Amino acid sequence: MKNVGRFYIDGGWIAPRSTETFELINPADETHTATIPMANIDDVNAAVAAAAAAFDDWSMTSKQERLVLLERLLALYNENYDEIAELMTREMGTTLAFSKAAQAWVGVAHLENAIAALKNETFEELRGTTMISKEPIGVCALITPWNWPMNQLVVKVAPALAAGCTMVAKPSEYSPLSSIRFAELVHEAGFPPGVYNHITGAGEVVGEALSRHPDVAMVSVTGSTRAGVAVAKAAADTVKRVAQELGGKSANIVTHDADIEKAVRDGVDACFVNCGQACRAPARLLIPAAAMEDAKRWAREAAEAHSVGDPLTNVALGPVVNKLQFDRINKLIQAGIDEGATLVTGGVGRPAGLDVGYYVQPTVFADVTNDMVIAREEIFGPVIALIGYEDEDDAIRIANDTVYGLSGYVQCPDLERARKIARRLRVGSIWINGADWQAEAPFGGYKQSGNGREHGEWGLHDYLEIKSTAGYL
Repeated sequence: MKNVGRFYIDGGWIAPRSTETFELINPADETHTATIPMANIDDVNAAVAAAAAAFDDWSMTSKQERLVLLERLLALYNENYDEIAELMTREMGTTLAFSKAAQAWVGVAHLENAIAALKNETFEELRGTTMISKEPIGVCALITPWNWPMNQLVVKVAPALAAGCTMVAKPSEYSPLSSIRFAELVHEAGFPPGVYNHITGAGEVVGEALSRHPDVAMVSVTGSTRAGVAVAKAAADTVKRVAQELGGKSANIVTHDADIEKAVRDGVDACFVNCGQACRAPARLLIPAAAMEDAKRWAREAAEAHSVGDPLTNVALGPVVNKLQFDRINKLIQAGIDEGATLVTGGVGRPAGLDVGYYVQPTVFADVTNDMVIAREEIFGPVIALIGYEDEDDAIRIANDTVYGLSGYVQCPDLERARKIARRLRVGSIWINGADWQAEAPFGGYKQSGNGREHGEWGLHDYLEIKSTAGYL
């Protein structure tokens, strides 16, 4: 990729002002993949200035003008689908099969949904003699994580473009390759200079500068709760809008009358999606205490069925994203052992036969109590905790006993009862009985999992301001 060492600012690929770089390592074999520039304050200021200069004209474009460009971007994305998938495997280790089936596909889904939301949106409504208008909020800083590179980027970029905002996108330096390719597609689609700008850099430098910048009207950040707090604090002095999709420690409640064996096996599979590197992963599996011994066997068999290895081959799980994450996951696995949870399978270190690469053993803990570290902290790896409960009220209490509130899962054959359980869970998204993920549904969290909602019209509305003009008629 010819633009790996450059930033996309004001419609062109330019040399960074900063001389600092980051060495991207392939997590599958620990070889060097690319050298990424790390922006400084001057780079941030240049990108924001370009977005600010472009805003007046872009914000006044018609719905139809924006639709034409978004549909062209969608077509280009589809034409380059396989390349985008392969880049994500190279940069963050997800298996190529999963990259093609899910990681790249979600980019298509979010573009399609932003286009549909824009087509259906009414930006002006007359109430009496007052016109109610929805207008683009301004320059947006879009800060995205490494675990779902296209999902988290496109879910912000597509509605921001649809709303008429201009933006500076800052993906994680741990998975920048696919986002660089996406910026190339934005350029090829013909968006005006300055509408979309792309830089890479450290959160504590670039994220901080974007969050504080007086010409940035909104920051949308996906990442850890710690990162979300830092952005909110930095943004407070300029009273800008902050949308946050942050951490999670989701509970998966399996009721007494459910098919517990199926729910346990499916729960392990769901937790290990993307090698466990998903904020909505059902990492706490809540089962009736009386079923714990059987559940251990089912969970062990399900976990051990996950082959681990080179993500370019036919395996279930590749490596985690980097050494930092590998070390952190292993530290938390050791914490679970030290706290007395039953290690059913897996454990510290690489799987047998894998001496190079950031591969984690699929790990199951049982007899976990909700006060243990492995039940409280977001591990972000292929690690699941089985927690026993006494009755339904106890299960709901355990599920809600967390600082997070992103997602929840309920496995219950009585749909009406499942709905009642769902209503009592303090989370932003719930899946009943293995329901599919839908890009049309709003996504976001309660409590320390953030605020604001993404996807569809909810995502579009996050990038709009409301104006009332009295005496319009």
